[in-house]
Amino acid sequence: LPSMPQIFHGRESELSDILRLFTYDAPRIAILGAGGMGKTSLAKAVLHHPDITLKYGEFRMFVACEVATTTAELVALVVNYLGLKPGRNPSRQIIRHFTNGPPTLLILDNLETAWEPTVSCKEIEDFLSLLTEIQHLSLIITMRGAERPAQVCWTRPFLQPLSPLTHDASQKTFIDIAGEMHDSSDVDKILHLADNMPLAIDLMAHLVDSEGCVTVLSRWDTEKTSLVSDGYDRRSNLDMSIALSLSSPRVASVSGTQDLLSLLSMLPDGLSDIELRKISFPIYNILECKATLLRTSLAYNSSQKRLKVLVPIQEHMRRHHPAQLLIVEPLFQYYRELVEFETKHRGPMLAEIIPQITLNWANIQSLLSFRIQQEQLDHSQTIHYAIYLNTCSRSIGPMTIIPLLDLIAASLPTPVDHGLEVLFLSELFYVTRFTKDTRAETLIEQALGHFPYFTDSNVKCKCFNQFYLLRFPLPIRYGS
Repeated sequence: LPSMPQIFHGRESELSDILRLFTYDAPRIAILGAGGMGKTSLAKAVLHHPDITLKYGEFRMFVACEVATTTAELVALVVNYLGLKPGRNPSRQIIRHFTNGPPTLLILDNLETAWEPTVSCKEIEDFLSLLTEIQHLSLIITMRGAERPAQVCWTRPFLQPLSPLTHDASQKTFIDIAGEMHDSSDVDKILHLADNMPLAIDLMAHLVDSEGCVTVLSRWDTEKTSLVSDGYDRRSNLDMSIALSLSSPRVASVSGTQDLLSLLSMLPDGLSDIELRKISFPIYNILECKATLLRTSLAYNSSQKRLKVLVPIQEHMRRHHPAQLLIVEPLFQYYRELVEFETKHRGPMLAEIIPQITLNWANIQSLLSFRIQQEQLDHSQTIHYAIYLNTCSRSIGPMTIIPLLDLIAASLPTPVDHGLEVLFLSELFYVTRFTKDTRAETLIEQALGHFPYFTDSNVKCKCFNQFYLLRFPLPIRYGS
């Protein structure tokens, strides 16, 4: 048998739920969830729990199924595990063995490898159905995703797909591996990057143990998930674990699913169903794509009913499968219209617009950053939008996009658009009120230097209003 997990935090509730199901004579239980979420560890914890050991003794069996890609290979694995001599009908051999034996617990780990392909799905379900006809055989399977195989009467209440650990459980896991000597704020940053995914926490904590938090955080900025992807299997290589989920036949069978995942990986705030339906994304049958991501646990519904992706999956997709501009552009235009409406109108309709903007605030900044990095685009529209957004933040709350404004400074168009330069400089001037920036006087001088070269009086008036409203004690010289 595989060993008991030595570090096991945050799954006490799920473990109790499973043990409760063993009050039935022979429960049939599916442990589901995303790759790297700790399904195998939970199954091993059940396997070694004193109550289970007492009930089944030496008749506890754990078969690792990830190498089996067909029904025949799965059956051969079980036959070999049981020490049976292969015959003409190995499935029947297995059934006879368990039927004639004592009460037994059988765990089939990572069954999705054989179950997911369309050609073997029904055969696997038929095999499971035969197993569950044995009254004294308890069955646990672990599988990636959120779907249970059909043709099996799974014991109720169903175990919900595993979610990320709580912050407290993540901290305990990290400390057990890397020790307690690390700065708590650095540890919190690392746990945020891992998004409380057990595999990511485990790999990053081991790296911290050898290199320290500061080095790991610095390397993450450039290496992302490849930082914890040096191992040779799904349990020691985060990229490999995520790629395995992406290669799922369920994902491949629904065109556009990977495109939607690439898009969601740019959106920290996720998307609502209304937004998925309302925005004209060039993704065929986008709601079916959403359902596929949920079925495979590559995405999840947040407490606000928004479709989101865990940070490690986000980073993997951004690095290995970045979203195409064609997919992103409809969302950018949708957000642009929202922000422009907010900055140009006042009244009851704003009560509907402002919540939409605040729910998508991180998304908007992410898309602006993405567009600024697209060399083939004219950045004028993006910069106008960023200025609108910064203006919008004043009426919504204490929000600003100062880091993005700094990024925009290096992306102003050539040849110089003098009106746009003045708008941008006025916005930077406004921001100096809330920072230790001492460039206020210089910004005014730079803005005034552009005045002779354009005629848009609205832009000039806005610039003057910015200076006067803030009561900056500098004489204003109108130079055009």
